[in-house]
Amino acid sequence: MAYIANIPTTLRAIRAKLDLTQQQLGERLGVSFATVNRWEGGDIKPQRAAIEAIAALSREAGVEKIKDTAEAAERVMRRRRRQSDKATPSTKPMEQMLWDAACSIRGEKDAAKFKDYLLPLLFLKRLSDVFDDEITRLGEEYGDHATALEIAESDHSLLRFYLPPEARWAIISGREAYNWPPDEKGRSTAPKDIGEHLTKAVRAVVKYNPTLSGVIDVVDFAAERSGERDINPAKLRGVVETFSDPRYRLGLADVQPDFLGRAYEYLLRKFAEGSGQSAGEFFTPTEVGFLMAQIMRPKPGETCHDFACGSAGLLIKLQLVARELDPTSKVPLRLSGQELQAESYAVARMNAIIHDMEVELQRGDTIINPKFRSADSRLTAHDIVVANPMWNQPFAPDIFANDPFDRFRTAGGITSGKADWAWLQHTLAVMNEHGRAAVVLDTGAVTRGSGSKNEDKERNIRKWFVEHDVIDGVILLPENLFYNTPAAGIIVVLSKRKPAARRGKIVLLNASRCFKKGRPKNYLPEEEIRPLAAKYLKGGPVEGQLAVITTEQAQEADYNLSPSRWVGATGDVKHRPVREIVDELIRLDSEAKKIDESLAKLLALL
Repeated sequence: MAYIANIPTTLRAIRAKLDLTQQQLGERLGVSFATVNRWEGGDIKPQRAAIEAIAALSREAGVEKIKDTAEAAERVMRRRRRQSDKATPSTKPMEQMLWDAACSIRGEKDAAKFKDYLLPLLFLKRLSDVFDDEITRLGEEYGDHATALEIAESDHSLLRFYLPPEARWAIISGREAYNWPPDEKGRSTAPKDIGEHLTKAVRAVVKYNPTLSGVIDVVDFAAERSGERDINPAKLRGVVETFSDPRYRLGLADVQPDFLGRAYEYLLRKFAEGSGQSAGEFFTPTEVGFLMAQIMRPKPGETCHDFACGSAGLLIKLQLVARELDPTSKVPLRLSGQELQAESYAVARMNAIIHDMEVELQRGDTIINPKFRSADSRLTAHDIVVANPMWNQPFAPDIFANDPFDRFRTAGGITSGKADWAWLQHTLAVMNEHGRAAVVLDTGAVTRGSGSKNEDKERNIRKWFVEHDVIDGVILLPENLFYNTPAAGIIVVLSKRKPAARRGKIVLLNASRCFKKGRPKNYLPEEEIRPLAAKYLKGGPVEGQLAVITTEQAQEADYNLSPSRWVGATGDVKHRPVREIVDELIRLDSEAKKIDESLAKLLALL
C-alpha cells in the first residue's frame, strides 16, 4: 500500500504542479470537489483506494518529495495569480455553446420567442457558477466547503446573490441529488420534469433576491397551450446539458465580465438575424457602440444616459471603454437608461448584472414620460448621452404643443411626421452644460427638407441646431450594417461646450466604405474603430473621408449635413486625359469598320 506522509501538502503540490482547481483534481481522482476540499483542509482522510490514486498522481506530477506545506500553498497561490492574469479567452467556444443551445430548441419556438427561454437560463447558469465560486472562497476562509455553505445559509449578505439548493446548476442538471421537502400536507414537491424544475428554480431565486423579479422569472418553462407544453422537456434537458459542459463554466475566474457580455451580445445578434425588424429595436451592432464610446471618451465618475437603452449595450460599452482609457481608476461611470419594452428592459437588467455593472434602469416612454428627473421635476442632466432610438418614428405634434419640459418649442420648434429631430431635441434637454452626445439615426434626418422651396420643420430644427453651434459632427456609417434595415445609418454628435478649435465648425466623417462583407450583414472591422474615432476627434480634413465645414457653409447648403454631400469618396481609379480617350475611340471605330467589311465579304460568299 502506498504511504503519503502529508495528504494536504501532497494534494496542494499536485494542484500547483498540474495547474488544477480542486474541482478538476476531484475529477482526476474520481471524487467530488467537496471531498478534495475536506482532504486539503485535514478534516477527513482518504480511504485506501483514494490514497493509491493520489500516490499515482503525485508520481505523474513529480511531487513525491515535496513535504513543505508552505511551499505547496505558495505554488497554489502562484497558480491562482497566473490564472487571474491570463488574457481573456476567445469568445468562439462560448458563441458555439450559446448557438448550440439555441438550435436545440429552435424547432419549438421562432427566434423572437426562444430567446425568452434561453436568456434566463444563461443568466441562471452565470448566477449558479458565481455562487459556487463564492462558496469556494468562503470555504478557503472558514476551512471547508460544508462550513461555508452553513455560513452562507445563515448570512445571505456574504454573497452577491443567494441561490437556494433547487436553483443550483449541479442539482438542476442532475449531477447532484436533492431531497425536495414535502408541502404543508406532506405531499412531495418534486417537479415532474425539467420544465417544472426550472420554473420552481427561477421563482425560488426571486424569493431570496427580490431585485431579480421581472428579470429571471419572465417565462414559465412548464407553460402549456391546448394541453401541450410550449417547450418540450426533452428539448429543455438538451439545453441544460449544453450549458453543463465543463468547458463553458461561467464563474468569476472562468470568464471576464466583458467576455461573457460579448458572447451574450453574440446571442442577441443571432436572434436579431432571424427576428426581422423587431430585433433592431434592442440591438445596435457591437462595433457601432464601441465607435460611439471611443468618440465620447468617458471619464471616471461621469454620468451617462441612454433614453432608449434596449439591452443597455451602449451604456455598457461606455464603461468598458472608460476602463480601457483609465485602467487604474476604481471609480465607475454612473449609468442610467430608460426602455419602453418590458422584454428589452429585462434583458438590459440581465446584461448589466452579467457585466457586473451598476445601471439604474426605468421603464416607460421617454418622449411622453421621461423618468429621470430632479427633485423639482426637471429633467436630469448628464455628462454623456448615447442612444439608438427607433428611426423615422411617427410623431404627433399636437401631443407636445405644451410639453411640460419645454424640450421642443425652444429648440427649433415642434417637428411633424418623423420623430428623429424630436429625439435630438430631447437629447439636448438631458445634456448638462458641458455635455456631449452620440445618437444613431436614419440618414434622412440630416437631409430632409434641404433644397425645398417650401417650409420644412425638420430643416428649421437643423438650422436652429447649427446656428446654436451644438452639432459637433455627423458620421455616415456603411450600408447593411443594422439588423432592422439595409439602409446606412448616421451618428449625430452633439456638444454643448466645443473646444475653441471646433467652434463654428461641423466635422463630417464618411465611413461608408469602412466595412467588410459578412453574412447576413456587413460589419465595421475592429481594427477600423479606433482609427475612425481618432480621425473624428482630431478633426482635420482627410481626403475622401473627412471634411470640416463652417456654419456659413452649412447655411449655403440649406443645412444639408450629409457627409456624402461634403466628402467625395476617393477610389483607386485613375482618370486619363480626354484627348487620349478620344484618340482611342477613333482607333476602335476604325478597327470596327474593318471587321464589318471582312464580315460582309464572308456573308457574301455564303
